[in-house]
Amino acid sequence: MNSSVVDILVIAAHADDAEIGMGGTIAKHVRAGYRVGICDLTEAELSSNGSVQLRHKEAAAASEKLGIVHRSNLMLPDRGLDLSPAQIEIVAMEIRRLRPRIVFAPYWEDRHPDHIRCSQLVQEAVFTAKLRRLRPEIAPVTVEAQYFYFINDIGPADLLVDVTSCYEEKLDALRSYSSQFDAADDQADTVPTPLNQGYLERVEARDRVFGMKGQVRYAEGFITKVPYQVDLFGRRDKEVHEWSNA
Repeated sequence: MNSSVVDILVIAAHADDAEIGMGGTIAKHVRAGYRVGICDLTEAELSSNGSVQLRHKEAAAASEKLGIVHRSNLMLPDRGLDLSPAQIEIVAMEIRRLRPRIVFAPYWEDRHPDHIRCSQLVQEAVFTAKLRRLRPEIAPVTVEAQYFYFINDIGPADLLVDVTSCYEEKLDALRSYSSQFDAADDQADTVPTPLNQGYLERVEARDRVFGMKGQVRYAEGFITKVPYQVDLFGRRDKEVHEWSNA
């Protein structure tokens, strides 16, 4: 069995989605020695602001600030994500190539249709990646755990990660995306969108709400479709959930 390229793989529809949803968790796990990677499915070529080339530069800058070991872009069509066998296989082969133990995807309810499709596509790809008769020249991968992060909305989180100690790293990474988040009045040829109308303040407010639930200053919330397994109440299974205690 080949060793993992990354321990944790965060898959997103667009560059900046991963940082919005779980930038603090990424930074915290990088600090703890985990190899973290991000895979963006599209180049966000239909975004109202910022060119594809600029978005790539912003993503590279954010990646450097977070300290991740890998970032890729599968160049699937923006606003064209679907559950076709071809797209599922592309994402599944990226999972096989990177061999993560844990995969994160957007929560399946969100105001942006691409985030919803990304969530569905990743779930299909995680399943497909373990099928040994598909593309046998690339060794199959069984992902140990899959979690979902929130982007635009607050969902019913059943897992919180305290990111207070590295929250500035999250904000610093998000500031790399100036084409998306800087006020429209501050940039030439920029049109108003929900992202440049106080969006980062709303992200911080959400993370404070999650923090309040966990009695810390800032937290990021996650959800899983698989019930937690415990040996005794008060002690989580270490192997499955050790990432949350990093």
